[in-house]
Amino acid sequence: MVSHNKTEQVCLHFIFVLLCIAAVAPFVLLISSSLTEEAALMQHGYGFFPKKFSMYAYEYLFQSGGKIIKGLGITVGVTLFGTVASVLITVLFAYPLSRKELPARNFFSFAIFFTMLFNGGLVPTYMMYTQNLHIKNTIWALIVPSLLMNAFYVIMMRSFFTSSIPDSLVEAARIDGAGEYRILFQVVMPLSKPMVATISLMIGLGYWNDWMNSLYYITEERLYSLQAILNNIINNITFLQSSSQSGAAAAVATMPSTGIRMAIAVIGILPILCIYPFFQKYFVKGIVVGGVKG
Repeated sequence: MVSHNKTEQVCLHFIFVLLCIAAVAPFVLLISSSLTEEAALMQHGYGFFPKKFSMYAYEYLFQSGGKIIKGLGITVGVTLFGTVASVLITVLFAYPLSRKELPARNFFSFAIFFTMLFNGGLVPTYMMYTQNLHIKNTIWALIVPSLLMNAFYVIMMRSFFTSSIPDSLVEAARIDGAGEYRILFQVVMPLSKPMVATISLMIGLGYWNDWMNSLYYITEERLYSLQAILNNIINNITFLQSSSQSGAAAAVATMPSTGIRMAIAVIGILPILCIYPFFQKYFVKGIVVGGVKG
C-alpha cells in the first residue's frame, strides 16, 4: 500500500514537472531569442541559449528611451488607478445584487447579464466617448472604456458574496448598528480577499495589455501607453519590410526585426511576471472558491 502511494506520488511529481517545463520553456525561448543576434536567428532558428549574444534589439528599442519610459509611466499609472476604480465599482454593484432584499434585484441582474450577450457596437461606442464624454486625447481615454463594469467580474463577485458570506454575519452586523457601507468594507471585504485579488489581477492584466483604447481615442504621442508605443514600433518594422524603396530595404537589412519583436514581448510581460507571485496565493484560492461554490 505504501509503495503504491509512493508510485502515485512519483508519477504525479513527474507529470507536474513536465507541466512546469512546458509553461516555463516558452518564456526562456522568448528571452533567449531577444538576446540573440538577428543573423544567428535567421541561420540557426530559435534556441534556449543565444547562439550569438546581442543586446542590439533592446538598444534599438531604447534609442527613443524617453518615449518608452514615459509610456511605461502612463501604463503603470493607468493600470493602478483603473484597477482600483474598476474593482471598487464592481464590488459596489455586486454586493447589492447579492442581497435578497434589494428592490428590483432581478431586473438589475438581467441588465448586467444582457450586456454579456449584446453591445452597441464600435461606432456608437466611439461616438459616445468622444462626443458625449469628450475623453478623446485625454488620459481618461485609457481608463474609462475599460472602467465601466465588466459583467463577468460582477457576476463572479456576486456569486462569491452569495455563496461565501453568511447572511447571519451580515444580519449580526446590522443588529449591532452597522450601516451597509460599514458592513461591506469592514465585514464583507476582509472575507473576500481571494476573490478581490483574483478580479484585481484580471482587470490589471486587461489595463496593462490594452492598446486598443490608444488606437481608437489617442492621436497625440504624449499620451501613448507602453503597449501602444511597442505596437507602433512593430507596425513601423512591418511597413519597412513591405516597402520596396532601397533606403527602407537597407534599413531593414540592419534591423533585428525578429529580435525586436521578442524584446517587445519581454518588456510587455516582465512586469506582470514580477507581480504575479504576490497574487498567486489569492488567485488560486479565489478561482477554487469561485469554481466550487459559484
